[in-house]
Amino acid sequence: MKKGVQLTKRLSPSLSTIFNFNAPTHSLLRSSPWWSASQHRGVKVNAIHLRPGNVIEKSGRVYQIVESEHKQRGRGGALMQMELRDVDNGNKVSLRFGPEETVERVFVEEKSFTCLYTENNTAFLIEPETFDQLQVPLDLFGKSAAYLKEEMKVRLQLYDGRLLTAAVPKRVTCTIKETQTPMKGVSATPRYKKALLDNGLTVQVPPYLDTGEEIIINTEDDSYLGRAN
Repeated sequence: MKKGVQLTKRLSPSLSTIFNFNAPTHSLLRSSPWWSASQHRGVKVNAIHLRPGNVIEKSGRVYQIVESEHKQRGRGGALMQMELRDVDNGNKVSLRFGPEETVERVFVEEKSFTCLYTENNTAFLIEPETFDQLQVPLDLFGKSAAYLKEEMKVRLQLYDGRLLTAAVPKRVTCTIKETQTPMKGVSATPRYKKALLDNGLTVQVPPYLDTGEEIIINTEDDSYLGRAN
């Protein structure tokens, strides 16, 4: 029996809402009673204060900021170059704003889920209070999808029933699967060495760490933070 079937059968039908996984993601979210589709129209903010992940409204369209860069044009003054993703159709566009230009920021909803497992480029999640289940494409987690594991708490970001982004915790515990054995009695040791983690990623770690040790990794930049307690 497949893992997904086993997990579904453990949940009581009276407690669990099993979505039609063939339906579009935004339809799944709108059909769920715990997720409010009402959004808060935001405040007017200067473009220089916008960050990747923020959602704005421009000329009747709603966009999520993918990248934002402050550029100096010499005598022409500064500008904000932004790559945006249209929330409705997923298309990406590039727009320029003056640093002090006012833009309407839209506030989105966030919800916490627990990861059940991943399979075929999909993360299967469960809402811990209602036991509603949801499948999310791994692409929405970006490069951080490699850190997903069973029972991990993740956060989803939604606008008007549309799933925008998914995120893993900033700090996660991983196990060193393979690395060079620490060398004793060598005075000139490297500051860092490569280590293969149990999730398949390779990171830089201090030379005194060995295979099998549990360490804490920053998922935003894959950097070593310390040994796990």
